[in-house]
Amino acid sequence: MTPFDPLAPDAAALVIRQEERADAATDLARSVELLRAVADGVIAQRRVVRVYTPVPTVAMSRRESRMPGFEIARRAAIGRGFTPAVRPTGGRAVAYDESCVVFDVITREDEGSIDQARFFREIGDALVVAMRRLGVDARVGDVPGEYCPGEFSINARGAVKLIGTSQRAVRGARLLSGMLPLGGVERFVDVLLAVNAALELDWDPATFGTLATEVPRMPRAMVERTLIAALAARPEEDPGGSLIR
Repeated sequence: MTPFDPLAPDAAALVIRQEERADAATDLARSVELLRAVADGVIAQRRVVRVYTPVPTVAMSRRESRMPGFEIARRAAIGRGFTPAVRPTGGRAVAYDESCVVFDVITREDEGSIDQARFFREIGDALVVAMRRLGVDARVGDVPGEYCPGEFSINARGAVKLIGTSQRAVRGARLLSGMLPLGGVERFVDVLLAVNAALELDWDPATFGTLATEVPRMPRAMVERTLIAALAARPEEDPGGSLIR
């Protein structure tokens, strides 16, 4: 993994732009490795931002892995060219591939200093700033019927979900992971329809959005640099109102 920090305004943040491609399980395991390294003080910086290009993956939660339809969902993913994996954070099934940007944000957490909702809000607001810089009418808030629903999703125009986030905490640090699709939606809609049907979870495929629909032909490098700049920035001491719609 290669440090990449030309835009990070806060020297306390370590930015990792992962150049090499790894398998799905390895990529998800690295998130936990970084979380524990921050918690244990192995990494000196209080914040780590990691950005990478994934292999085709359907990442499901541990809760979903215990559902009766999980094995059918796994086979559905494999049959459509996606590797099924159980991710270390919460939420529901998410599909992504090399046309997406996946990111992790890990923050050191003094006891009682950060709670789940506050971290969701902080990173949600940062993601909205990044998307607006790219020309997207972005807001924090769920879209009715979205996949992997959550009140801190990032939507476009209040109509489609662009980014979903999920968390995991250990003593001393907190991890938030998310994914932004850049290209077409058809492949993702197809696999999520099959996977969610197997898990008996409802969703509306019309709510799946990508950056290409909102801002066509946006260079990937520019997207990554904009995300890095927003996510690595030092949060305000008093951020004021959230950008929830």
